[in-house]
Amino acid sequence: MSREILMITGEDREHFLQGLVTNDVMQLKDGLVYTAMLTPQGKYIADFFLVPHGEAILLDVDASLAAMLSQRLTMYKLRSKVKIEPSGLHLHRGLGKRPEGAFSDPRHAALGWRDYRDEPQAEDTTDWISLRIVHGIPETGAELTSDTFILEMGFERLHGVDFKKGCYVGQEVTARMKHKTELRKGLARVVADGPLREGAQITADGKAAGTVLSVAGNAALAYLRFDRAEAGLEAEGQALRFERLD
Repeated sequence: MSREILMITGEDREHFLQGLVTNDVMQLKDGLVYTAMLTPQGKYIADFFLVPHGEAILLDVDASLAAMLSQRLTMYKLRSKVKIEPSGLHLHRGLGKRPEGAFSDPRHAALGWRDYRDEPQAEDTTDWISLRIVHGIPETGAELTSDTFILEMGFERLHGVDFKKGCYVGQEVTARMKHKTELRKGLARVVADGPLREGAQITADGKAAGTVLSVAGNAALAYLRFDRAEAGLEAEGQALRFERLD
């Protein structure tokens, strides 16, 4: 999926972002920070990576969200000494040994490294969709939509939210969900004996139980009602096995 790399400069850049995003911007001293912006009601607007870049912070976001996110950040800027503009850089990704200057993907070690360079990456043959499904990694437009609550999508497991950093937009709702005894709905992996279809409805003993999302062959990520997910899961006539995400 195409990415846009924005650049945030100005002396207030860290303080400005800290009050808006779900993770602790101070962690930039250690590498990439995976984070999100939420509505005041705690729902997903965008997820992205913050990247230390000298006297600037890069913001690595899905290209389909870049213009909207830049506009929203500008709306919050007010008198902050911050500038938001395209960087002209390109994302490079890979597995195996991390190149000098690249950063480990903070969501999961299996996702390899990310780097930001002047030239576009040559053809990448990595099956990122299968990797996402194996390790339970949600993606914009598939698992992550405007109706999403990020804790249901595993953001705590993916190191995308910090519960000690203090206030940010949507923090109150997110904190309340954290302290519930258990989430009733959320992201899971399902497996069938045959190919699955994106968007297929999942039932459990005839009752609606969820939706198939990203698919790789007979495995998929799904949004499930956990209270109905223990027995009799089916999608379009196929029995499903439900696997909890690590």
